[in-house]
Amino acid sequence: MGTHIRTASLAATAALTGALATAAPAHAAEPPAPAARDGGTYLLFDKNQRDPSASRLRLVQTGTGRVLADYRSGSGQGGTAGRDECARSQGWLPDGTYQVLSHTTRKKGGRDGINGYAIRVADKVCRDGRTQRTALFLHSEMRPDGTQAAALPGRDNPYRWDGDVDYRSLGCVKLAPADIKHLFAEAQQHGWPTSLKVVK
Repeated sequence: MGTHIRTASLAATAALTGALATAAPAHAAEPPAPAARDGGTYLLFDKNQRDPSASRLRLVQTGTGRVLADYRSGSGQGGTAGRDECARSQGWLPDGTYQVLSHTTRKKGGRDGINGYAIRVADKVCRDGRTQRTALFLHSEMRPDGTQAAALPGRDNPYRWDGDVDYRSLGCVKLAPADIKHLFAEAQQHGWPTSLKVVK
């Protein structure tokens, strides 16, 4: 009888061990969480007629219209020309819908270009039907690796955000460094926007 009990006990132990061994690979093979999909959001740039450098950029959920993030932003040089969407290198973005073409965190544009975090949008013909605005981005001022350079007393540093004056642009939409980095994080979480809508 003792032998029978030991044999039964060994058989039960073997069965339990086999069951655990079978279950383990199934758990290990659990797929990772899916990455954020494109198209779940869009960008909305709301022009401020009184002060173009105090406009708003919002990340909006497609379908529901829920605002997921909201940032101060600017476009154009300000003044009369800065409000003229057909004034190249001076005016703000033309109204309308733009396709988002690409995004990067390490753009290398040099001293006269765009560096670090940047979102590229399609070119746009302004309201006169002839003038095309080109090389359009949403960006900030930083080094190509996303860090800030040292201040240059009395001078603007293209690799550093020097304050509210840097909301002005040649037509692109500009955000403070912390805000564009936050925008990238929100887009990664909720889905990358496929369009930019510009309204006033």
